[in-house]
Amino acid sequence: MTPTSRRRLGTFGEQVARRHLEAKGYVFETAAWRGPSGELDLVMRHADEVVFVEVKTRHGEEMGRAEESLSRRQQRILLATAAAYVEGHPDLDDPIWRIDLVAVTLDSVGIVRRVSHVENAVLDG
Repeated sequence: MTPTSRRRLGTFGEQVARRHLEAKGYVFETAAWRGPSGELDLVMRHADEVVFVEVKTRHGEEMGRAEESLSRRQQRILLATAAAYVEGHPDLDDPIWRIDLVAVTLDSVGIVRRVSHVENAVLDG
């Protein structure tokens, strides 16, 4: 997979994840927020929480489920990046926040077969 096709797949998965979360009552804040340590795919609000969402998109599950692909290194980066987001947004006034994972599984022709939402997917680095 080329970097361009990988990016297209990621963008598509993020759009699917956003629609899925909005249907559950989440409110979109921003996408692809870049901080000094990394990138946050989606930043959403749900009730009184700020929710940082890591989106994993896969064609099929031959190489494992997307939910299983979040490494310890990625978790540490997500924690640092989420903390930087909170620090850089003093208007949030000491928010409650968490990191969720949305896994999007496509079939071989790109049709969405499964969307899985894991709340509090990253608890500690």
